Amino acid sequence: MQSNELREKFLNFFKKRGHLIVPSSSLIPEDKSVLFTTAGMQQFSLYLSGKKDPIQDFSTRHLTSCQKCFRTNDIEEVGDDTHHTFFEMLGNWSIGQDEDGYFKEGAIGYALEFFADTLRLDKDKFYITIFKGENNIKRDEESLKIWQKNGIPKERIFEFGKDNFWGPVSETGPCGPCSEIHYDRGEEFGCGRPDCGPNCKRCKRFVELWNLVFMEYWKDEKGDYQKLPQTNVDTGIGFERLLSVLEKKSSAYETDLLLPVIQEIEKLFPNAYKLNPKACRIIADHLRGACFLISEGIIPGNVDRGYILRRLIRRTVRYSRILNLKDLWYKNPAEKIITKYSVVYPELKSNEEKILTVWQNEEEKFSKALSRGLKEFEKLIEREKRQGKNLISGREAFNLYESYGFPLELTEEMAKEKGIIVDKLGFKKSLKEHQKISRFGAEKKFGGHGIIQNQKFKSQNSKVVQLHTATHLLQSALRQVLGPEVKQMGSDINEERLRFDFSFPRKLTKEEIQRIENLVNQKIKENLKVEREEMKLEDALSSGALAFFREQYPEKVSVYKIFNPKTNEVFSKEICAGPHIERTGVLGKFKIKKEESSGAGVRRIKATII
Repeated sequence: MQSNELREKFLNFFKKRGHLIVPSSSLIPEDKSVLFTTAGMQQFSLYLSGKKDPIQDFSTRHLTSCQKCFRTNDIEEVGDDTHHTFFEMLGNWSIGQDEDGYFKEGAIGYALEFFADTLRLDKDKFYITIFKGENNIKRDEESLKIWQKNGIPKERIFEFGKDNFWGPVSETGPCGPCSEIHYDRGEEFGCGRPDCGPNCKRCKRFVELWNLVFMEYWKDEKGDYQKLPQTNVDTGIGFERLLSVLEKKSSAYETDLLLPVIQEIEKLFPNAYKLNPKACRIIADHLRGACFLISEGIIPGNVDRGYILRRLIRRTVRYSRILNLKDLWYKNPAEKIITKYSVVYPELKSNEEKILTVWQNEEEKFSKALSRGLKEFEKLIEREKRQGKNLISGREAFNLYESYGFPLELTEEMAKEKGIIVDKLGFKKSLKEHQKISRFGAEKKFGGHGIIQNQKFKSQNSKVVQLHTATHLLQSALRQVLGPEVKQMGSDINEERLRFDFSFPRKLTKEEIQRIENLVNQKIKENLKVEREEMKLEDALSSGALAFFREQYPEKVSVYKIFNPKTNEVFSKEICAGPHIERTGVLGKFKIKKEESSGAGVRRIKATII
């Protein structure tokens, strides 16, 4: 069975049983406590906790979806048969109970019907796990009885503690006991040992396919579990894993989702998958993950989501070197991914040019330093061996990061291959020292969101103060014209002009430049009010204020809002130390003098007011 058919079968199965098909949400979740959407339930978390009513928004309590997800907690496992960074989750939900609601009996019944009747999986090969009871939460007797009533004998039902209690996604949230369906794929996937069974870690015979979560609890800040005001069903199937079982493949990398990508790699390096399967799988997985992240507006950077994307690309570049892949090797494999997934996720096709451009820029940027960095790494390893040591110091690891762009995890991975460990604590200490020095430099420099205000620029008539406010107008205009992925990467202001660096993968068109300039001038003409408010950093961020240098801000910050006092419509809202003018009307005319590259994935605008 091919991937598109499986998605359709699952969603239609639940649609026919009264479930509303809900489109996948973004990989960037509304919940700011996590970087990525890691599970299908995240877009429904407020409904599952009882804070929102599904009837009001969906007209039903029963929902189903195919959700795109991204996880990095087991990124080191990518390259085995089952682990991925990007993946999809099939799921169905019953949120709260009413006269037509269902809980454990309904969820288990649907699961067996879909697997056994629709997909024709052998029911006699199902092995089930249930929650045995832990943390003052009782054993799941009800699920045990329901499985037995549905024909699963007790000898194929196993009990576990924390492994059968799901969630929450972050530190607090809805959670509950779960019941898993594992499938016996047959002896050909086994290890051949007489003690081989569902818990065997040596083979691929038994695979977990579906997790049925019976959400009854809320985990609070203290780590205690309170009863939810409602019960919910929250289920999840690892799409790639189920597909590999249905296609009778030993690895999730050999289904119709990723095998064509690997085959494109083999056109450049014959028999690459046979000679180095780990490298091929990591390249295929990370390329796919990067395509999705870039399509969401994420670009490579040094913090948060940008750091994850940079790490994916740079790790891939290293493995492409191992396979001796040449320049632009990624183009055809990436196009295979985009074509395959655009049927379900059209944002990939609409962002194809951007995806290839961002990847090319980052690869070119890293490739220049990679060769030199690898030579320096080999020197470190040789020195450690001569001295009889097996440790790369934190300072040495930081030097690889600062001088050659090696993420700490890449250094750790390469060191592990050589039997060497890395001083992670020492690396973090060196990084903090570097950030402290950088922060001091930023504080001294007016116009770069420094924390120390320069007294000589307090006057409203100062050209520098006026250009500083114009920079805020420019940033908002850039985001409105080019998209919310635009982020400030640096700025510099003097009496003559402003210089503003921002994240964007390509040269701006003449039309885009004109639209940006016109928008800024329109806001100057509207004579918007500039208002300052002091608040806690966390409150400022939650209010929607832009902040791109978070490590440089104190606990209390100033937020400058540029808005129309008549309509209260906000045009710009940023965390900034100031100072600023009081009304935009004093700025005169804004003129962009030059737009140019300032590095890989970064553009620069120079502008003035006349």
